[in-house]
Amino acid sequence: MKDSLDENNPRKAWMSVLAKAPEGRVPALLDTVGERPVFTWLRAPEVGSTMIRGRAGGTGAPFNLGEMTVTRCALTLATGEVGHAYVQGRRKVDAEAAALVDAMMQTEAADLLRSSVLSPLEEEQAAAKTARAAKAAATKVDFFTMVRGED
Repeated sequence: MKDSLDENNPRKAWMSVLAKAPEGRVPALLDTVGERPVFTWLRAPEVGSTMIRGRAGGTGAPFNLGEMTVTRCALTLATGEVGHAYVQGRRKVDAEAAALVDAMMQTEAADLLRSSVLSPLEEEQAAAKTARAAKAAATKVDFFTMVRGED
């Protein structure tokens, strides 16, 4: 799996971080930044589904694995910036907060949001990934062949 940091497309990176955030985390972090800006809905939060694709062995031919529930929305700030969000599950509040962060990242508040919202989320996601890898490594079995003395 590729890390979310994409130096050539920073919006792609922060959208990935927002989409992977646990339930309730983005609104909680956004509320620490201050008052939310005035916005109008382009598309109010709505629940739907999307097809999940997989690859056998991670490199084989793609196949349709199944569907996943997602919530999406789009909004525009009073200053004209547009924000979009897709989050897993039925989480309208999280989608709204993620779209607000997306739109606000296109304003002069980007540095504040990066340090107050995105950096903590990235650190939490990296820690979870490390913990998951450590748990998997603990179950690893090393097989070796012993020489039996036969030719």
